[in-house]
Amino acid sequence: MKPHRPSRLPHRWLLAACLAVLPFLGGCFTTPPDGVKVVSPFDVQRYAGKWYEIARLDHGFERGLSDVNATYKLNADGSVAVINRGYDTSKGEWKEALGVARFTGDASTASLKVSFFGPFYGGYHVIALDPGYRWAMVIGPTTGYLWILSRDKQLPEGVRERLVAQAAALGVDTRELIWVEHRRSDS
Repeated sequence: MKPHRPSRLPHRWLLAACLAVLPFLGGCFTTPPDGVKVVSPFDVQRYAGKWYEIARLDHGFERGLSDVNATYKLNADGSVAVINRGYDTSKGEWKEALGVARFTGDASTASLKVSFFGPFYGGYHVIALDPGYRWAMVIGPTTGYLWILSRDKQLPEGVRERLVAQAAALGVDTRELIWVEHRRSDS
């Protein structure tokens, strides 16, 4: 007598169902939070270059880092190379993460998705931008992700106050902002 072997059909069905849902889940992590207006018009060529992280909400991928900066470079295919760099104060060494950003729609709207881990993307939405591209505020897919960036290591107090007020009005818990120190040379 042959032993009974369970059908593989349920496993295949489960795998197919999971694969069918994945594209929709990816979209959940790349759109801006409800009610958030993204900067438009936007010029990615002017946005390219080095930015210093002035403030952020805490997340494991940046925890313990000071002197954080991000450099954006345009790629020939229209995507944007991302180089994030910060100093790990506990280990006494620089950390670097390489990623790629792609527009989620028209390139004149500052709504992108960024990946540092293969096919997994997170939202990157510029919601405030200096007319001279000297400072910016970026929100992720939820109000739990926020960054204030500047071309310089310091940001004028009046600008900081306006950006914090704007973030708070969107529902960001601005009491949790970490103000990033910039004491080391980042060359």
